Amino acid sequence: MNISERAYSSAIATTVEFIESKLVVHLVDGRELHVPLSWFPRLQSATSDEREHWRLIGQGCGIHWEYADEDISVLGLLRGEGAPS
Repeated sequence: MNISERAYSSAIATTVEFIESKLVVHLVDGRELHVPLSWFPRLQSATSDEREHWRLIGQGCGIHWEYADEDISVLGLLRGEGAPS
């Protein structure tokens, strides 16, 4: 297994938080992904309460916000991908 395969194989989220204008995703291996909230307009326009109602999907491979109608792939975050335009 090469380095990039290891980086992606441990791309499992454990928790999510919002700090200022950033989405922070904590991974099982201890890494934290900090991405601008502007990458995800639906989350950016959601209320704080709507943002706090998230759940892990795919055993931590993704995150779902029902009230904001948003799904985010952890692997996509690692690749630097925001919401589709």
